Amino acid sequence: MKTLDPALQAHLDEGTTTLAWCWRITRADGVTFGFTDHDRTLAFDGNDFEPESGLTASEVRSGSDLSVDAQDAEGVLTSDRITETDILDGRWDNAEVEVWRVNWADTSQRVLMRRGAIGQIRRGRLAFVAEVRSLAHMLGQTVGRTFQATCDAALGDARCGVDLENPAFKGTGAVIDLLRDRAFTASGLGGFVSGWFTFGTLEWTSGANVGRRTEVLGHDVSDGIAVLTLLEAPVRAIAEGDGFTIRAGCDKRMETCGAKFANTANFRGFPHIPGQDAVLRYATKDGGHEGGVL
Repeated sequence: MKTLDPALQAHLDEGTTTLAWCWRITRADGVTFGFTDHDRTLAFDGNDFEPESGLTASEVRSGSDLSVDAQDAEGVLTSDRITETDILDGRWDNAEVEVWRVNWADTSQRVLMRRGAIGQIRRGRLAFVAEVRSLAHMLGQTVGRTFQATCDAALGDARCGVDLENPAFKGTGAVIDLLRDRAFTASGLGGFVSGWFTFGTLEWTSGANVGRRTEVLGHDVSDGIAVLTLLEAPVRAIAEGDGFTIRAGCDKRMETCGAKFANTANFRGFPHIPGQDAVLRYATKDGGHEGGVL
């Protein structure tokens, strides 16, 4: 149950109301946007909530259990505030959303109706539809560790301990020739063997994608020339001469941890746990199920 400001409650009791919906969206990069379905700009808490901003909302789908409540926000891709490039670039992913009910005649009379985050975004030719999930979606996240053969640490984090600023695991280069929208030949990586940067990360230091970071799907060496394939094509086209910094990748196996990084002491997996083949294996006279260590 929500407790309303006495002035807002008195306004509602009058029967004839001057109410509007306002949405405040705060992206992960800290940029805040305000939208309203009213016909003029409203302001409160230091934010302007603009009309005709290319955003409208559907009804709320809500339940009494712990299922995730949802609402769709539909916008126009040509809006000055919400661009297709920003959506594709992931800037709106997991943005915090606040939904307010406001007396547009006196914005001090308002109540926060719900809070959530931007979920799945579906794109069309001229518009997009963003799912606004309630805070209950956070209950579905995995918490704690998983017992698995491979390492569950992120390469270079505190649990891993590998220094990715070490020149042995870091390189700089530039695009020589574009092969596909996410594959290109690169200079500056002649001192690294094939596969060294597979599953690593690449950060653009110049060009249209400067500052963006992406995962490396593959690193091959052909006739002494490095060929890099990214997991996804960047939002803006790659061009010849674009500079980048690239860091080594890890396939999460204990063998790689020791041979490539000399970091077996910090390996965060359980390589000796029997796999599914051991569980499904049936007993045989000369088989391995004799009661000993697997």
